[in-house]
Amino acid sequence: MTVPRISNAARVLIALALGAIVGLALSYNDPALGARTADLVQPIGRLWLNALQMTVVPLVAALVVLGVNAATDAAASGRTARRAMAVFAVLLIASGTFTAFMAPGLLSLVPRDQALVDGFRLAIGADATVIGRAPSFGEWITTVIPSNALAAAAANAMLPLVVFSLFFGFAATRIDAERRARLLELVQAIADTMIQVVRWVLWAAPLGVFALVLAVCARVGLAVLGALGWYVLLLCTLYIMVTVMLYGVARVAAREPVRRFMVGIFPAQVIAGSTQSSLASLPAMIDCARTRLGYPLHVTALVLPMAVSLFRITSPVQYIGVVSFISWMYGIELGGVLIATAIVLSALISMGSVGLPGQVSFMTNNLPVTQAMGLPVEPLGLLLAVDNIPDMFSTVGNVSADLTATAIVNRLDGGVPDVGGVPET
Repeated sequence: MTVPRISNAARVLIALALGAIVGLALSYNDPALGARTADLVQPIGRLWLNALQMTVVPLVAALVVLGVNAATDAAASGRTARRAMAVFAVLLIASGTFTAFMAPGLLSLVPRDQALVDGFRLAIGADATVIGRAPSFGEWITTVIPSNALAAAAANAMLPLVVFSLFFGFAATRIDAERRARLLELVQAIADTMIQVVRWVLWAAPLGVFALVLAVCARVGLAVLGALGWYVLLLCTLYIMVTVMLYGVARVAAREPVRRFMVGIFPAQVIAGSTQSSLASLPAMIDCARTRLGYPLHVTALVLPMAVSLFRITSPVQYIGVVSFISWMYGIELGGVLIATAIVLSALISMGSVGLPGQVSFMTNNLPVTQAMGLPVEPLGLLLAVDNIPDMFSTVGNVSADLTATAIVNRLDGGVPDVGGVPET
């Protein structure tokens, strides 16, 4: 009899539950012992987070370079591909902008307990991060292009690092094809190596999450679970809202009747929700686009594989949702310039990271955005533990966006879908 293999996501959730049970028991029965235990295990969680942070700079730089070259190669394949890339970019910026306004609004409806925040910060060892006066546009723009790329990397200045990587990536498209191939092979090797390191660190995620959750619950008590519940509810709500809005986008930009589009993409959404994988949903997406929505083969065969490879509309939603939650928890106001930076960074990083495993993607992409906002990264370890809960809604949103983008590109190409078999409104 074979013992079923437990996934790492399940192991992390089990570690979360065990850490919460032990921490809450200590907090309830002997607060003094709980505080001493929290002091003992807190460095373990901190070491785990440090191990994740050490991979961010080389991995983000490599992914941006690879993403630029993949997008350039795709756009070079024809007018339809260029239109698809433009649609992807617009939808990514739109989803980030929507989240930047909606997430703080939703969080403002939730009561915030300063005692919880103080205990939370103490329990996870976060620095007393305080964002001072927001920089003016003139001050901000001078920091976008780094005078020293290595200094920017050493300082974890993510926006200048991403800008340098963009220049590097676009410049690579202009050099000799053979040299470019060798260069990209090296960059890909760096990315693959960093992803392997992240996988090793995430293998130890149950230990790190157990230590973090135990320390927080021992010091703060049951309230921390309520805070994590608000985070899960926030992300699920945002994912659902973006998915619903895509029907309106398809109606306005692709002239698709809402009922016809909803019925047409529903089978692919079911597959997405059950598999939690956009790649596994690709055959169902192609079938929906071809047989139920009537899009031509040359559009679906090009746009949908590109979308699965380069486009994930819920990535900016997650990244900005995370920084909004952390800033709300710590009572830190993010100025307009920082929000704009988060939107641009989220769109750029998401196009280079599509296809990474969920937990790898969560840490490697949320870390740079959170650091760029000047926010503490310590809460990310706890948020990782519960992120697979809203993942189903995220995948449904991504698949819906892939089919929405296909509908828009078909419309821009002058295509008129065959409406037979699916009723219109």
